[in-house]
Formats: sequence, C-alpha cells, structure tokens
Amino acid sequence: MTWQDYEAELELRLMDLHTRVQRGAYRPQPSRRTFIPKADGKQRPLAIAALEVKIVQGATVMVLNAIDEGDFCGFSYGVRPGRGPHDALDALCVAIDHRKVSFILDADIQNFFGAVSQKWLVRFLEHRVGDKRIIRLIQKWLKAGMLEDGVGTVDDKGTGQGSVISPLLGNIDLHYALDLWAKRWRQRDAAGDMVIVRYADDVVVGFEREDDARRFLAAMRARLEEFELSLHPDKTRVIEFGRVAAANRKRRGLGKPETFVFLGFTFICGKSRSGRFQLQRKTRGDRMWTKLRTIKEELWRRLHWPIPDQGKWLRQIVSGHFAYFAVPPNARALAAFRHHVEELWRRTLRRRSQKDGFAWDRTTQVADHWLPKPRILHPWPDVRFAVTHPR
Repeated sequence: MTWQDYEAELELRLMDLHTRVQRGAYRPQPSRRTFIPKADGKQRPLAIAALEVKIVQGATVMVLNAIDEGDFCGFSYGVRPGRGPHDALDALCVAIDHRKVSFILDADIQNFFGAVSQKWLVRFLEHRVGDKRIIRLIQKWLKAGMLEDGVGTVDDKGTGQGSVISPLLGNIDLHYALDLWAKRWRQRDAAGDMVIVRYADDVVVGFEREDDARRFLAAMRARLEEFELSLHPDKTRVIEFGRVAAANRKRRGLGKPETFVFLGFTFICGKSRSGRFQLQRKTRGDRMWTKLRTIKEELWRRLHWPIPDQGKWLRQIVSGHFAYFAVPPNARALAAFRHHVEELWRRTLRRRSQKDGFAWDRTTQVADHWLPKPRILHPWPDVRFAVTHPR
C-alpha cells in the first residue's frame, strides 16, 4: 500500500490501527528484503517495512527516545535527536587534535544489525521500560520475519536494518553491551589518556599508550562475544596515529602514520601550510567512485531528457554531495568530484546525436550554469564543537 492510498481514508485507518494496537490485536506484516551495493562491492541487506509498521514504529521511537535519551553516553552520536554524523566527526577531530592520542583503534562490529541477539535486546529494553505492551510490540516486529522472493523467513537474530526503529534498538543494545562497559574501562583500567566516539555500529577509540589500546581491544572482543557479537577480523586494527604519533614516527625515521576511515572520510595525518600538524579529512575514494558509477548509469537513463532537466537533477546530486563532504580541508576532493560529474555529463551529451556539438568550452558553460562550485560549507571542527559542547 502506498502513502497516497492510505491517505484516502486516513482518519478511519489511523483509528482502526490505534484500536488494534491498544487491545493487542495488531499483527505486523513481515518486512521485504532488498539489497543495495556497498562501496567494497558487497551487498548490504535492508528491510523495507510495511506502511502501518512504519507508523507504529515511529510512534514507539518517540516514546523510547523520551525514556532512553537521557541514559545514553555522551560519546554516542548515532541517530539521536539533535546529533548527527558531523557532530561525531567534530568530536573525533577535536579529540585527536587536543588530547594525547597516539594510537587509534578502528573497530568494526561484524554484521551488527543482522547479528543483534534478540534475547539480549529484550532484556536490555526491560531495564527501563516497565510497560509489557511496549515490550510485546517490539517482540512482534523482531519475530515478524523477512520476505525475500516471496519466501518468508524468521530468525532469532537481527533488528532489520532500514526499519524506523532499528537505529534506536541498535543504540540500546550497544549502550548496555559496549558503552557503559567502555566508560567504566576508561575510568578504571586505562593508564593513559583515552577517547571514544561511536556512531551507530562504527566505533573509533583513541589512546595515549599502545598497551592500553591492545588491552582494550582484547577486552572489547571478549565483551562483545558475551552478547553474541563479534569484531570483523580484517577491518578491526590498532594503528599509530595522531599529533604525537606523527612526531614520534618522524623522530624514528618512519613514514607518515597509516590512515583510517570513519563516516565516509579518510583521516590523514597531514601538515598545514606553515608545516604544523593538521588532521585532514578526505572523501573516501571508494565511496566517491561508487557514487560516480551510479551517476553515469542514471545519466544514460536520462540521455534524451532536456538539458535543463538534466541540469536540475545533477545540481541536486552535486549539492547533496557537497552538503555532507564540504568540510575543511577537503576542497581538492570536492573539485575532483565536480570535475568527474562534468566529464560524465559531457560524454553523455556528445552521444545524443551524431553531430557532436559539445566541445569542452560549451560543456563548461553548461556545467557552470547548473553545477554548484566546490566550496567549504562546514566550519573547522573545534569551532563548532566548542559551540555545541561549551566546557
């Protein structure tokens, strides 16, 4: 059912839905399984929920946010009211710039949304939710199962990544399984400075001492196994990174520190024009090329659209890319992305007719008219972080 069909008798449908939820007669439909490509070439499974499921889950999220939001730790940023990915990026940048960070633990929880233990999740929910009807409602969604190619399956693991309530359930699960434990470990076991930033299932931990990083990694692996979660063996690693690390490696005659990725950016130990340490963020190469491949395919589908319609569509795509990735000092990657979009557009226009009339100068004029210029839209991390967290 579409939103337009549901809206035809909206009040009656909502009253009926409300009545069924209140008396316990509500039965959610299974979600539809679909796959989207990941930057590494693999497929990411998503759960497309039915319309009424989205409505009830949205209302439940409002209730649970009022209960759990005050309990979540300050270093948790994923899908929370008033917090976004750039807040997590700012916090990490400020920590690396101003704290004694010499080692980074880049942790990847393997297939988190598909591996969450429903048994443990329900126990965590019962810590703060006393209303058994809410617990039963969430259990119904967890047990509703998936439809893939017309075949239904039910599993005792996973929260259905892509559903309205899935990010909040993931936060609740990791709050008890990881956050509270990591906060206690930092207070009791860390010998040096330690910072942590978590956005959903992406976790980055900074350490002053390498032995702290190694001990924390071993303890974290054991902690997650208690709750039926695991770290990805290839994507989880400890690297030497940071302001102090760059100076130490230079003193030992080694090269620049390794890089790591977080929320679509590659973090690099670089230098400013004056030669001082500067933490640099660059658009992940695989993400950018995946986006460009998608634009190329869509341009072929829009091959014979009028140029103004193509231009409006490309302007939205490029503006959306800039809105997220236009952080200092990422100007060179922004310019490269726009250049490649312009080149893809030129090639498409040249194939519209055997009489090729789109030389570089004309394409440049058309692109300058429709595509935004690359410019930095976000402030430096310490400026915005100082406003958000005045301490």
